[in-house]
Amino acid sequence: MYLNGVEIEETFAEAFTMRGTRLTVTAVNERWARHAALAATGFATSVIGCGVEAGIEGPAVSTPDGRFGLDCLFFAFSKEDMEKHLIKRIGQAIMTAPTSACFDGELPEFQGQDDAVSKLNIGGKLRFFGDGYQASKVIGNVRYWRIPVMEGEFLIQEDFSVVKGIGGGNFLILAESAGAALLASEAAVEAMRAVRGVILPFPGGVVRSGSQVGSNYKFLSASTNTAYCPTIRGRLDSLLPAGVNSVLEIVIDGLTFESVSRAMQVGIIAASQVQGVKRITAGNYGGRLGKHHFHLQEILR
Repeated sequence: MYLNGVEIEETFAEAFTMRGTRLTVTAVNERWARHAALAATGFATSVIGCGVEAGIEGPAVSTPDGRFGLDCLFFAFSKEDMEKHLIKRIGQAIMTAPTSACFDGELPEFQGQDDAVSKLNIGGKLRFFGDGYQASKVIGNVRYWRIPVMEGEFLIQEDFSVVKGIGGGNFLILAESAGAALLASEAAVEAMRAVRGVILPFPGGVVRSGSQVGSNYKFLSASTNTAYCPTIRGRLDSLLPAGVNSVLEIVIDGLTFESVSRAMQVGIIAASQVQGVKRITAGNYGGRLGKHHFHLQEILR
């Protein structure tokens, strides 16, 4: 299959089940909301080394306190991991940011699916930072905690919703040069940012050091994706066709299968319009990595 003259390989991206949650971070203005959100989602590119994957989804549709807010998505392997990382990141990055507040993000994707949503008591644990001077208030069956801080007080919702999400959706852009690969990646990321329910956790949404499962070193569970590394193509069985000299990958985490599919669709279409792109493929490990399969050609149809 070809799209705008670019070969779309008949393959699928493998992704796996993760636990996902949406946080809404508000502040007195966009600048301070973004400071808090960026700090909270920092160093969260891959669960392999960071324990959690996170990113800013975009401006919140609405906020409980009526102020400007940013929605952030977090993904972890388990509810226990999610709880541990949310307590650390909210406590160290959001509560510390001037004028900030933190709320459970709305999950319209799971409306009417109460059995699919579980709760984590995050605010109820962070409240102890108030040293006994914290106070709570229930509004509409939702409990909020007011934690005294030097600037005034930090407002946080008690419970945060967690659902089963998807981590590791991906596609690879094979181009004739590093410049072409980067331009195509930037075009893809810009298009994908408009899709709700997903994040691209790596820097700028792009991965230069894609990994493969396993390694020649016993102490490593993952290593560089050798089949797609152009500088060693003559030393092993390379998957790079002639004329391809650079590869960049885009990884997608999402709350639903549909949101990941949509993001991949618009991203691939955008990337295929950049001159110098030769082929688009995906990380396929024969079904060993994850049960969620995103077939590239089916997504585009």
